[in-house]
Amino acid sequence: MHYCKQCIIPSTRPNIQFDHDGVCNACRANEFKRKINWKERERLFRTLVNKHQKKRPGYDCLIPVSGGKDSFWQVVKCLEYDMKPLTVTWKAPSQTALGGHNLRKLVELGVDHIDFQINPKVEKKFLLETFKTCGSSAVPMHMAIFHIPLQMALQFGISLILWGENSALEYGGKQKEWDGSTLDSVWFKKYGVTQGTSATDWVSSRLTKKELTPYFGAGPDAFKSKKLTAAFLGYYFPWDPLQSAKIARQHGFQSRAQGPKTGWYDFADIDDDFISIHHFMKWYKFGFTRTFDNLSIEIRNGRMSRECAIEILKQRGDETPYEDIQKFCLFTGISRKKFFELAERFRNPRVWKKSGGEWMIPGFLIKNWSW
Repeated sequence: MHYCKQCIIPSTRPNIQFDHDGVCNACRANEFKRKINWKERERLFRTLVNKHQKKRPGYDCLIPVSGGKDSFWQVVKCLEYDMKPLTVTWKAPSQTALGGHNLRKLVELGVDHIDFQINPKVEKKFLLETFKTCGSSAVPMHMAIFHIPLQMALQFGISLILWGENSALEYGGKQKEWDGSTLDSVWFKKYGVTQGTSATDWVSSRLTKKELTPYFGAGPDAFKSKKLTAAFLGYYFPWDPLQSAKIARQHGFQSRAQGPKTGWYDFADIDDDFISIHHFMKWYKFGFTRTFDNLSIEIRNGRMSRECAIEILKQRGDETPYEDIQKFCLFTGISRKKFFELAERFRNPRVWKKSGGEWMIPGFLIKNWSW
């Protein structure tokens, strides 16, 4: 296990690659962003907007939103271009009070909105099934936030879906994928955090196809036939979490008063209690946490040194989200003991080794870490 020479991302992170200088592709992508002609990209966005505004008299686009700071940024940006968007939310079974508040403030910006809630009994079964099978609480979430907006777009005859940043660009991917403007089924299968699965793969005697209806998407034909275009706003405009948070606050968004829920930012990952479980399992599988991701973004944007980031990690120590784990256990109907037994099944033996009866990571970024 080794780490990027510029940021603190480890070689175990999915889709991360290192060049001959020991620098990760996420850092190289950030260098590429500085060379982009953003005026030209903005012109391309205007062309995209004009094309879809002329297609139909109704909604100009659909924006998937959660009420997070990126959702505000997406909506504000579209309103600046006189677009009439339809906003669509997959309402998480673990939506926080703050998340609900921010979502209401977002709608008050002046947009039509659909709050789509899936049968919680189905979500409970699906969530527990994915956690047992692949150690992930995020598979149902990512299927829902991708496929429900697609279904709504087709239902309302909307040809353009506008997403936020391209995670392949911000967190590591191949250049042809992080320098692309569109999100399609191929991109989603690789970067959609669904373990490469689709809803079909989860149909069983425990989860029927009818129960999983919301998790089925429009299919690749919708993109191939040009019925739908799903574009990243981060392709047309520079994306920075601090900048999108600043814009969001100017329009009523509130950060978490108690500090970060998970990771470094007090404005991210705050609308859903179970997202911290997803980030926590990175520790077992890959030997890093959400804080590594966030601090690496700060390093790439020149707001923090690598040494400072390492010191923050050292001070943070254990980041186990015990409170959210308890909420997860209550929702899925398992004990805390069972939760950690299941989590333990996904401890990566290529990352972790036992020493003196306890697990540790050889070559860990921080010496004298308290395991």
